[in-house]
Formats: sequence, structure tokens, C-alpha cells
Amino acid sequence: MATVRVDSWIWGVRLAKTRSAATAACKAGHVRVNGERAKPAQSVSVGDEVRVRLVDERIVVVRGLLTKRASASVASENYTDLTPPKPPRAEVPATVERDRGSGRPTKRDRREIERLRGH
Repeated sequence: MATVRVDSWIWGVRLAKTRSAATAACKAGHVRVNGERAKPAQSVSVGDEVRVRLVDERIVVVRGLLTKRASASVASENYTDLTPPKPPRAEVPATVERDRGSGRPTKRDRREIERLRGH
């Protein structure tokens, strides 16, 4: 049965920007394979669940083994993404409020007002 190093696979399927970033994530404990903390040289095989926490946590199942970095379309064919979707962000309407009698707006205040109004 074929296996690949976990840091190399994470880099190959574009979950990490660089191989050294994938290695550092493994050393810091941000990578788990089948629920266990993974060292950089740990092997992964088809069917393993890999959890990577770099910016957000990604949960993927290995479908194919890559040792070299591939294009985004080829990389996405080599894993199944099980990451739950993010909750929608609540939008707060932008309002411009100034205290009555606070004088003229400063240049910074004016720029913020114009930015909020879309100018």
C-alpha cells in the first residue's frame, strides 16, 4: 500500500502555501491524522482523515496521494473536503453619528464619512 509524508501531501494538495509551512504546522500540533497528532514524516494513505488548522480548520479525507505540488484542479481531486461551512456574518448597517456641538469634522472624520457613504 502506497503512503506519502503528511507534510508533503498537505503542501501538494495546496492546504499550505509552502512545504516548510506544512512542516511547521505539523511540529506545532496543528495537523491531526485520524484524530492523532501528526509529526511531519508521518505517512498518510488513501482513506485517512486529515485535520489541518492554519488559518481555519480544514477537515479532509485523502482520496489520492501527491508527492509534488499540483494545480488547484488536480489537487482538489485528491481529497474530499468535509469542512463545515462558516456561519454567515451578520451585517451591521453603517451609520454616521457625530455628537451635537462637537465642531467641524476633522480631515480623518470627513474621510471616514465619505468612505461609509460610498464616495
